[in-house]
Amino acid sequence: MRVLFNDLKRQYVATADTIHDTLTRVASSGWYIMGPEHDAFEREFADYCGLPFAIAVANGTDALELALRCVGCGCEDEVVTAPNAGGYTSTAAILVGATPVYADVDSKTLTLSPDSVAAALSERTKAVVVTHLFGQMGDVDGIRRVIGNRPISVIEDCAQAHGAMANGRRAGALGDLGTFSFYPTKNLGALGDGGAVVCAREDLAEHLRALRQYGWQGRYKSIVPYGRNSRMDEIQAAVLRARLPVLDRWNEERRAIVDCYRAAAENSPLRIVHRPSRSYVGHLCVALHEERDRLREDLARRGIDTAVHYPYLDPHQPAMKTIQWRKVDLTVSEYAVERIVSLPCFPGMSDAEIKYVCETIAACA
Repeated sequence: MRVLFNDLKRQYVATADTIHDTLTRVASSGWYIMGPEHDAFEREFADYCGLPFAIAVANGTDALELALRCVGCGCEDEVVTAPNAGGYTSTAAILVGATPVYADVDSKTLTLSPDSVAAALSERTKAVVVTHLFGQMGDVDGIRRVIGNRPISVIEDCAQAHGAMANGRRAGALGDLGTFSFYPTKNLGALGDGGAVVCAREDLAEHLRALRQYGWQGRYKSIVPYGRNSRMDEIQAAVLRARLPVLDRWNEERRAIVDCYRAAAENSPLRIVHRPSRSYVGHLCVALHEERDRLREDLARRGIDTAVHYPYLDPHQPAMKTIQWRKVDLTVSEYAVERIVSLPCFPGMSDAEIKYVCETIAACA
């Protein structure tokens, strides 16, 4: 049997009739950028997140960059973030002129450790970006506690955690701002790029709306510096509207797959990192194994695709050699990066595929 790591076509087939109607509706409307579909998606996604405002943008990295600009990050500022989250926050911080500073992660969840964040804070810290990595929400409340009364903004990177909940609040509703990507592989994915920033404050929402479109206040009148073109098109907004009602069901499918893998690996050296819960939406099923490369080769020989998310820590990337960031102990991150492996986990996996992966884990791990 061949088991793909992901198969986006299955999600398309599951919503094909609705998507076809959506595309026809948008194509025949004559309005293709920031029109009625865009406005409706902003309202519906904000409501889903339990917040008054959602500002749609072109992609998830833009969402991070604009969120940092919105809270005033710039030159001489520091942004504390996780070192194991793929480099997206590092990119956004550098784009606004700030310096990323890396705090270590918790050994159980691989998300930011509040204690390590506390050690990474300085007088220059302007923001902490909490990445809800692999679909697992980070400890935003714990990080807020270590920040205390200091004027430091908390931004949630929710690109891998659409629909996750902690203490009755959706991902994106715990920090000052929440950023999302709708890249096709995300739990809520478009047919191209897309992103959003969510928040509870009207002043932040107005600032973000200006930043995403040239700093405009009204057409052609630019009043906000550092504005840019970061608009979501009508087709992506309409597709996201069509898929939002099935997001929770797809998340349950992902959790169920992870639960099966956990049971299969119970008596093996393979440790599935996350336990299915409301705070985890199974964007990725990540495990740790002391012989990761050997395990991947064994699974590949049996037709099972795997991946590594992510093979490099941000501060170890060649592109980061010129960035002078303050050193913080990264023991857990450095341990995990050599051992993490991601297993197939996506809506539409067949029972036969899941069973085969489970049997192979039990045999190979």
